[in-house]
Amino acid sequence: MTNIDFCTGRGAEASHSKGFKCLKRVFNFKNLFTTHNSQFTKAIAFTLAETLIVMGIIGVVAALTLPNLNSSTGDKEKVAKVKKIYQNLNDALGRAEAVYGPYETWYTNDTTEAQRNKRLGERMTEFMKVSKTCGIEPNKGCFTKGSEKYFNGENSVNYEASNRYKIITVDGTSIAFSTNGSSLGVVVDIDGPNNGLYTNGKDVFNFTNLDVNREYCNVIYPSGIDIKTFDSLLTNITKFGTIAATWVINYDNMDYLKLKNGKCPNGTVPTESNPRCK
Repeated sequence: MTNIDFCTGRGAEASHSKGFKCLKRVFNFKNLFTTHNSQFTKAIAFTLAETLIVMGIIGVVAALTLPNLNSSTGDKEKVAKVKKIYQNLNDALGRAEAVYGPYETWYTNDTTEAQRNKRLGERMTEFMKVSKTCGIEPNKGCFTKGSEKYFNGENSVNYEASNRYKIITVDGTSIAFSTNGSSLGVVVDIDGPNNGLYTNGKDVFNFTNLDVNREYCNVIYPSGIDIKTFDSLLTNITKFGTIAATWVINYDNMDYLKLKNGKCPNGTVPTESNPRCK
């Protein structure tokens, strides 16, 4: 293999003087690189004032964007919880009917509301993951004490003091079951007792077995599925919030929380074809 002089590009016949000149070039190049590197370092250095200005700008941008980001993330988590419990309720009803027969035959021997509520709750929760059962007894700690709130802040129902069948699931969700033997109602507080706002449409959601024609079915629906128009749905939600589950299930968001005087922050109005605030 031929020896190559990498400074001259020649073979082994390159002279020693050429080799000396090569080393000298390398040495000079090293000095040149050191000089330029020093100048480059000086060129990219920032003063303290410049650094503080940049940090201030970053802080302002973060202050403006993080609240919206946190709110959006929180809403997505709530939507996921509502959809999960919706699925679990229908799964439990289907399994209970497979064991005990059609839902409408469950209450043949029950003469009181409390008895029917107990029957419904026991059969439903047999097929759900439960961490605490309060049953039909009042004030056992499965719901927040006092009345829940409508979306507009007015008092609604005191579920903790009621004879509804009450439980807490393993993920911390409070659920109350009630029935008159035909229609059933399920109230869900996704934050559990003594947490969150305890407000319809914000952390409390309602379900029923009334379909779009207000007929009793062996399927659980989000309350409000029978509302005929989008405007009626929106009006009810922003006043009472009791049918917000229909919005959440159908549109996969909670953007109605962003509305002020019926409008999104950017001035747009949600529609059925575009039920979002962007």
